[in-house]
Amino acid sequence: MTTRTGTRPRSSAGRAVVPDEPVLRRLALMTGLNSFGNGLFFPVSVLYFTRVCGLGATQVGFGLTIAGLFGVAAGIPAGRAADRWGSRRTTALLWLGCGVAMAGYSLVHGYAGFLVAAVCFGSLNQASWGVKGALFADVLPAATRVAARGHLRMVNNAAMGLGGAIGAVALQIDSRGAYVALILFDAATYAIPALLVRTLPLNEAALAARGADGRADTPSESRWRAVRDLPYLAVTVLNAVTALQFSLLEVGMPLWIAGNTEAPRWSVALVMIVNCVLVALLQVRATRGVADVPGAVRAMGRAGLLLGAACVVFALSAGLSPMGAVAVLVAGAVVQVLGEVLSSAGGWTLGYELADSRAHGVYQGVFSSGSAAAMMAGPALVTLTAVDHGFAGWAFLAALFTVAGLAVGPAVRWAQRDGAWRGETTR
Repeated sequence: MTTRTGTRPRSSAGRAVVPDEPVLRRLALMTGLNSFGNGLFFPVSVLYFTRVCGLGATQVGFGLTIAGLFGVAAGIPAGRAADRWGSRRTTALLWLGCGVAMAGYSLVHGYAGFLVAAVCFGSLNQASWGVKGALFADVLPAATRVAARGHLRMVNNAAMGLGGAIGAVALQIDSRGAYVALILFDAATYAIPALLVRTLPLNEAALAARGADGRADTPSESRWRAVRDLPYLAVTVLNAVTALQFSLLEVGMPLWIAGNTEAPRWSVALVMIVNCVLVALLQVRATRGVADVPGAVRAMGRAGLLLGAACVVFALSAGLSPMGAVAVLVAGAVVQVLGEVLSSAGGWTLGYELADSRAHGVYQGVFSSGSAAAMMAGPALVTLTAVDHGFAGWAFLAALFTVAGLAVGPAVRWAQRDGAWRGETTR
């Protein structure tokens, strides 16, 4: 494989990985632009819907849950569309749809309008995540794909953090005009990448399998196999369990800190900042040695143990002095980040390597829908366990993460035994 089609990261201790591969640079530009727009609006979206649109918090929560259900259902058919008509074209259409739906939020004046906009945006946005997985398979070389996704995640976190900081200005202005400006800017950050994605060249494997237009005449036996590929579904479920960590951090941690510890309220922001900074610093490094299935299995096992340990550390923050609780919460956040970057890298590799390369769209749609389902169910699970039952609830979550991480190995061996029908792998 030539250097031109790969990435040559320049790295040293404490330095970020800088891609010199044109495709990855373009993906990073598109990711950074869209993530910056999301960072502007998403942190203030609930206040816009409640303070400006006049909706109740319960109405907003219910509407977003309904949108999440549609999003979970949309992933697999969108993946099939990517297999049939090409991942670049499908991604472009989904992103354009996301931009229109996002702009539709600026027209919301009542609950019906909010529900329509939320369902449209949620469905299209979640569908795009699985299709993006297929897009990466089509435009990035397999040997550098996981490292590239690590770099893109680093860009995502940094851009969202910057967008969130600037978006805070809208909170101070607190007017419909300020919020609408953020909405329309965010909509543009979907539309611009949608125009750029069609310029990405296919990699050699995709060209050989699909031709220059990226379309594939997928064999009939492979088109929907992902939905009945039991070993792959088992790995998807286990990966989804590890994805519960995001609800733990975003929903469980603020509730836990406010209701069960003596830590000051600003420690919620501190934990989030620690997470964003460390993910940006460590995600690329965490992909090293995780580019093959054995490495991914090891990473998932270690991630399960680390996430379980983080739950125990978080539980220990109850009953401590304010500064003692802050110190323990930060320590738990550090352990959680180590598990997060390992589980992300391991999940990316397994999602690709265990899939039928002739139907990447559907397979990535299934894998993405599993994570989406976990994100939807996560807030309720974390609240019913850790927040409501203290140490016992944290212990349950610790056991859940640990078992899921260690169970990946047997599930992958099952998938490999059952995988002879796949023929060529994604390599």
